[in-house]
Amino acid sequence: MVNELPLTEEKKLLVIYRVESGCLGPEGAQLVDAFCDFAQKKFDSVDSDIIRWTIVPRNSKTLPEIEYNVVGKKISHIQAIRYLAFFGQNLNGFEGNLSERIARYIEAFLSR
Repeated sequence: MVNELPLTEEKKLLVIYRVESGCLGPEGAQLVDAFCDFAQKKFDSVDSDIIRWTIVPRNSKTLPEIEYNVVGKKISHIQAIRYLAFFGQNLNGFEGNLSERIARYIEAFLSR
């Protein structure tokens, strides 16, 4: 991979984040789709040189909360660590920031 930014879309890390409806309170099941649309718009510009985001409801507990893909293929946690390290980022910090952003976006969405 060439370290020339921004990357082409297929070389970007696709981060699929699945939102639990319960995070949105007792009305969460009715709000989760609208929240995901709201959050998607917010995330579209975050680290957009190297990351593509997909924010969706977590309709199945069998699916992970966070999934990583590159070039159309699911990658392991270790591969995601290496990918982000290549761009000077730490996966634990990345996931921590992601959780904080989601929490802030939930607050903003619910206070609209």
